[in-house]
Amino acid sequence: MAWQRPDGRKPYELRPHSFLPGFTRFTPGSVLAKSGDTQVLCTVSVTEGVPKFLKGTGKGWLTAEYRMLPSATQQRHEREFMKLSGRTQEIQRLIGRSLRAALDFDILGERTLTVDADVLQADAGTRTTAITGSFVALAQAISRLLQQGVLERSPLCGQVAAVSVGLLQEEPFLDLNYIEDVAATVDFNVVMNHKLGIIEVQGTAEEGSFSRTQLNQLLDFSEKGIQELLIAQRDAIADWDTLFVRN
Repeated sequence: MAWQRPDGRKPYELRPHSFLPGFTRFTPGSVLAKSGDTQVLCTVSVTEGVPKFLKGTGKGWLTAEYRMLPSATQQRHEREFMKLSGRTQEIQRLIGRSLRAALDFDILGERTLTVDADVLQADAGTRTTAITGSFVALAQAISRLLQQGVLERSPLCGQVAAVSVGLLQEEPFLDLNYIEDVAATVDFNVVMNHKLGIIEVQGTAEEGSFSRTQLNQLLDFSEKGIQELLIAQRDAIADWDTLFVRN
């Protein structure tokens, strides 16, 4: 018997998603990103200067931090302070790698963009929602720098979005919620750019293995979902046409 989605979605349908830009006051870029019941606050801060390995090169940098609030899940979990879990470190590195693919650091100059992704409520897909929402916050921050005259032209040369997919009862499903994520025998996170080029794929079989045909199906579902998310991102960025440097 085929898996029945708890929320009635078709296998290839995303959860309802939205981006609320300007959610906080003091950072140049901030967005509340929602994907179903998952909610992530994504902010982007700007500081002059770069890490030591980039000093004197004229190039900028982007780094990311990811945290989950103690009350983001049904059972409270302890805050992470000095020692981060392996999961947290992995996710924030993924966010950083993904977003760096969208920037021309020569144009940014010796400045550092810091992305903070804080999960307010978790129902699976927190890392993919963090990437997709943080891109909107990044665009907002760059827009602010252009308006202030800090930058003469936009360093935004790509668009990035991410989504989860998985196999349930041997069939592919897009954008898993928590119930599906726990039940999935194969779980993937896929990051793509505006050309639907793959930036990163994280995937594993929790039980047994999967076939090449199933892998292709998962990537097809990912591509469909990311196409929709790319459109939603552009709709949420008021000055998209002036920000994006096409290549």
